[in-house]
Amino acid sequence: MRRPLGLILVTLGAFCLTLAPLVRFYVADKVVVAPLNRYQKTVLEAQNAEYFDTAAFKSRKGVTLVATNTVRGDVRANNGNDRIAVWDASTELYDKESRKQVDIQGYRIAFDRRTGELVNCCGVQVSGDTNVQMSGFGLLYPLANVRKRDYPFYDMTTKQPVPMRFDGEERLGAMDTYRFVQRIPLTKAEAMDLKVPANMLGMEKTMPAQKVDRYFMATVTQWVDPRTGIPVRVRQNISSTLTTPDGQGSMVVAKADLITTPASQRGLMDLSSGQATRIALVETWVPVGGLFGGLVLLLIGSVIGMSGAKRKEEPLAPRRPDGKFGDARTAAQESEAPDAPRRADGKFGGDSVPADTRSTDEPAWSEQK
Repeated sequence: MRRPLGLILVTLGAFCLTLAPLVRFYVADKVVVAPLNRYQKTVLEAQNAEYFDTAAFKSRKGVTLVATNTVRGDVRANNGNDRIAVWDASTELYDKESRKQVDIQGYRIAFDRRTGELVNCCGVQVSGDTNVQMSGFGLLYPLANVRKRDYPFYDMTTKQPVPMRFDGEERLGAMDTYRFVQRIPLTKAEAMDLKVPANMLGMEKTMPAQKVDRYFMATVTQWVDPRTGIPVRVRQNISSTLTTPDGQGSMVVAKADLITTPASQRGLMDLSSGQATRIALVETWVPVGGLFGGLVLLLIGSVIGMSGAKRKEEPLAPRRPDGKFGDARTAAQESEAPDAPRRADGKFGGDSVPADTRSTDEPAWSEQK
């Protein structure tokens, strides 16, 4: 029984040792990737913000602005290349009290599901502009491989990559995060085909309406879970202005310090923690557990198998003096037993019968002869 049990344990140990590298180097590459069908809604809010109300044609100050970011995965847009994920995203900025829309932006990105790096395919666009050439990173950092270094992040407003610089570590609740900061200098975002009254640009009322361009600047801070590459908190200090080509006149279109709301932050942290558990399962727990368990099973199985092989079978009974097998003591007792007494007729048997007790009617064979 021991030898079959040992063989079973050795087989299980060998299976676990084979499974460990298979999960780590093959299954992990299939599991640790960005999803194709992501749906995510994140809300940021800014107190004491400012924007230009185009309906009332006046500036609004001291208001609360809300930015709602929505991400939807398009599972068919990658043309069957499952290494690429395609996500559509939109950001709506509005006045929380009046519900008036201040700005809206939409874009599509395509990126490597493992590294998070942007690729130019599958109809990528920013606000309808399909001629954009994206590079760097978009919404995610390298999955499960975030380092303490700078990353180029593509800014959707200026349509160019801007460094996202590592700025230290910070603990948010029970989660350790890496903090990254991106500083976008005052940059011309687009040339606008319109003219604005000079007095609204801070110029003399007597001056004619001025042609303007849109300029943008921002400081973006992201707190990233290094286990997954998912930003769990975002702060966007933005300023969007209309400025004359010579820089003499300017007006604020939107100015706000947007921060992820507590509810959205909790949702992002839960999402990231769940993803981190799956990553740890296939990259660490199963491989290490399989390796350790396989070695233990091999050791136990080998010990049991060897002990079963060394176990001797019961020895045969010793050969008796008469050439037969049996108990030696029994043979000795038989050898010491006295022979049966010889009968009167010279034979061995039971009690001898005296000659004079024979019947007189019995014929004497000697006489008949």
